[in-house]
Amino acid sequence: MTAYAVRRLTLIVPTMFVVTLVVFLSVRFIPGDVIDVMIAQMGSSGSVSGLSRQSLEKAMGLDVPISIQYGRWLGVMPQEDGGYRGLVQGDTGKSLWKNQPVTVLLIQRLPVSLELGVIALLTALLTSIPIGVYSAIRQDTVADYVARSVSILFISVPAFWIGTMIMVYPAIWWRWSPSLEYIPFTRDPVGNLLQFLIPGFIMGMVLGGTLMRVTRTMMLEVLRQDYVKTAWSKGLSERTVIWRHVLKNALIPVVTVVGIVVPVVIGGAVVIEQIFALPGVGLLMYEALTVRDYPVISGINLFLATIVIGSNLAVDLTYAWLDPRVQYG
Repeated sequence: MTAYAVRRLTLIVPTMFVVTLVVFLSVRFIPGDVIDVMIAQMGSSGSVSGLSRQSLEKAMGLDVPISIQYGRWLGVMPQEDGGYRGLVQGDTGKSLWKNQPVTVLLIQRLPVSLELGVIALLTALLTSIPIGVYSAIRQDTVADYVARSVSILFISVPAFWIGTMIMVYPAIWWRWSPSLEYIPFTRDPVGNLLQFLIPGFIMGMVLGGTLMRVTRTMMLEVLRQDYVKTAWSKGLSERTVIWRHVLKNALIPVVTVVGIVVPVVIGGAVVIEQIFALPGVGLLMYEALTVRDYPVISGINLFLATIVIGSNLAVDLTYAWLDPRVQYG
């Protein structure tokens, strides 16, 4: 296990290099240009006098070939002042619009996305796994049909549609709608938690529909294994068979799904954060894409890619704990 973990950690270096290259280039392929956006906005506000495309490009370091821009962002080529500042030195760059370090912007927005993601994941896990287990051990009963129908409903209905309905119809019928002003936890912990419950529950139930189906399917498959039949023949109680012999093996695909969706839940809840006006990483990404803020877009994508790599490693290491038959050479 230790040797496998060391090998995986060693592979992170070339993987992250490829990720930085893809992230940097893909941002530049977005239709439109940050200079065009700036000129359009400054022109509409009457503050474009004395500024030209060439001067803006030079001020933001976009007047050099893209290979040099990448080298400077990576930190392996000198900046205009001759110094080295980039990812290698732990510098993710500055926002082209806010003139703030990307790391600072992420640190400011990350707690919001983490809180939303934790609530969503807890909602999904605490509802989907027990219901999926019960649905499998009571196969083809009324409870099983109800659970399967509810899971299909949550899988089929988009989270943004549910969020929009919650924002619109209660306001029409009862003159009530969720607060659109972010409440910091330090100012009002209870109000902050209440503000996150609805969007977190929506995201959690949509994710929980998939997890419930996966849990039920794998439980049914494991229940048909010979070693489970042997456990039943020994006269073990249902609780012992399910929790000691079946559930751990059935959870392997569930862990895989959770590992895949963790980056999406933490940093990719763009629509939900926009609907409920939550200033998280997803909303920051949307704002950066709108104005073509290259360093912010690249920094967020790199952050999410790091979470993906870390979660995949954690999932692979969890396999051996869930199933002793999994061996890493």
